[in-house]
Amino acid sequence: MEEFPQVFEEFWTDVTTFFRELFKFILKSLHISFLTFEEKKGDIVNALYRKRGKLSRTLTHSGMAAITALGVMMAPIIAQEFPGKNIDPWNIIAAPSVLSVSDDPNIDTQISSKVRDSIIDYDVQNGDSVTTIAKKFGVSEDTIRWENDLTKDKIKVGQTLKILPVTGIAHRVSKGDTVYSIAKKYDSDPQSIVDFPFNTFTNDETFELAIGQIVIVPDGVMPKVQIAPRARQMTPDAGSVTGSGKFVWPTQGRLTQYFSWYHPGLDIANPSLPGVVAADSGRVIYAGWDSTGYGNMVLIDHGNGFKTRYGHLSQIMVISGQSVGRGQAVGRMGSTGKSTGPHTHFEIYLNGARVNPLSYLK
Repeated sequence: MEEFPQVFEEFWTDVTTFFRELFKFILKSLHISFLTFEEKKGDIVNALYRKRGKLSRTLTHSGMAAITALGVMMAPIIAQEFPGKNIDPWNIIAAPSVLSVSDDPNIDTQISSKVRDSIIDYDVQNGDSVTTIAKKFGVSEDTIRWENDLTKDKIKVGQTLKILPVTGIAHRVSKGDTVYSIAKKYDSDPQSIVDFPFNTFTNDETFELAIGQIVIVPDGVMPKVQIAPRARQMTPDAGSVTGSGKFVWPTQGRLTQYFSWYHPGLDIANPSLPGVVAADSGRVIYAGWDSTGYGNMVLIDHGNGFKTRYGHLSQIMVISGQSVGRGQAVGRMGSTGKSTGPHTHFEIYLNGARVNPLSYLK
């Protein structure tokens, strides 16, 4: 019995020695493997670098396939996360119409009626005249005359007339035409051509047009009836109060575009790039770049149901969360975003809906 402790001690010593040596062996093997990997890593990286781009399509397709497979597996699980609702993710019915849209925090724009997006044909009815047809479709009488080459307003029952979606001119693009040359030809503003939502461009950054396409020129005037360029309304100086006194003019320049269903604000242009001021006191709720077309933009909440927006700025002088006073500088006029030249796009919101700024400034 006296030999048992000694035997156990020798056994434990052997076991300890075995595991110690095993641990050393594992560490040594890992170290050797790591050194081998380090040696080969450079060769692998160089090989991949030489073949950069060749495997991108394969990797992209493989990645998309993996994401798709994951989505298929996760869809039933996600659908179960809506308590009290039986949602079939593969049979979702799209809404028949859009009730409202929001392109900024805390702003909802109500869409009240369907607008016409193209030139339509209208068959003259008994009792129709150029005047009644113009009123019916909300365009000027000249717009109907110019588009249909009417002389002395002679129309007859059954005659088909082309009706533009807005007052202005329809122009077929020829070689060399640009939004600037077209606007000049019809005494309009190039920004209005760009802003009309149903005009399309082959390049959205340069506003390049395709030969043969039809471009709507809002408020355009036929050259043959232009005696002299139309005088544009000039705004008062920035900060001037000309209306109820609630809002002041945000900047000074020419009014080149007015409020309409497709252009919910005022465009004030000035090549000298004057400063832009807050139309009323309030708190800045956004100041920065807007990717929807406004470029550098400031949005102010006036705390009484009103908000104002100032777009296309070349410089922003406030930050989000800052309080501003009426007439305080918020930026400088510019041509950032979807813009054809230096101007400030100014909007007024009342309870989330855009309203005509001239109703509060004039």
